[in-house]
Amino acid sequence: MPHSTIEKVLNKETVPLRTGPPTREELLVHYPAKFTWDQLKTFVNSGSVPHRHPAIEQAIFIHFTTISDLGLLKRDRALQKRYDDWAVGVVKEHGSIVNYLTNYRLRWGERDTSSLLTSSLEEGPLTVPSEPNNAEPLSGDSQPQSVPPYFCWETPKKLISIIQNDWPYSVPPEIEHTLIWTKAPIYHPELVHPSITARVDQDGLWGFTGLDSPPPSPSLLPNCLPSLAEWGITKEKMITSAPPTPEEAKLLHRAGSEVHRYVQKRWNENEWETAWFVNPPRLQSVPGLAHIHVFARRKQA
Repeated sequence: MPHSTIEKVLNKETVPLRTGPPTREELLVHYPAKFTWDQLKTFVNSGSVPHRHPAIEQAIFIHFTTISDLGLLKRDRALQKRYDDWAVGVVKEHGSIVNYLTNYRLRWGERDTSSLLTSSLEEGPLTVPSEPNNAEPLSGDSQPQSVPPYFCWETPKKLISIIQNDWPYSVPPEIEHTLIWTKAPIYHPELVHPSITARVDQDGLWGFTGLDSPPPSPSLLPNCLPSLAEWGITKEKMITSAPPTPEEAKLLHRAGSEVHRYVQKRWNENEWETAWFVNPPRLQSVPGLAHIHVFARRKQA
């Protein structure tokens, strides 16, 4: 007799709402994605680069904008309410969300085993896909002199915690929303030239890896705005920056190059395409700790 597999039907009766971080099934049924993958890439790439430098014309898609508002990336409003309710209990138990993150949720140098939203990148043995050569544990938070003082691929893994976002933005089900937390600074004087500090403080950094074609044109942003209507987002309300000069574009490229290299190495570009961003320092949620958002999509075989 042939073996048959009965797949669970996902609906509001078979997937009841819980409290706390959502499961993937809850996201599918109760918080369906408001944004497409192309829209997400458009939001990350929102703006234009009127002055491109040849160094940025290589297959490294890091773009800088005249409209540069990472606040376009949103969580489902109902899920945000659920998060706010959950956070009340977390603050009561841990004292603050920061304490919860630093003392409980972030597991430095270890694989994320707490999230209900697992990553297909780490299925199988308890090892990450690949590691920098100097990933041996160190005593304390010190680093060998050969390791740069800023976040990069060579940063010891005990200074890094890679987790899935327990409360992801409203992304399609095939998109993994990963957070890379690091004790090593991302915005470091050796990377961020003083002449672009103000721009980075306002805009942050972002880029793309593994794309088979350039990211969606910023000119398409107005077509995406209806998907943001429930949050009251209009073009007039977006944060804007003046276009960078060619020299500033080179410096911005340098500022984001180490994050870009890390994402390239962790998410094999033959298998994954990603859009990543780092919030500006003024929006970092935990003092002394930086984190990178990565939207990763596995390519079709």
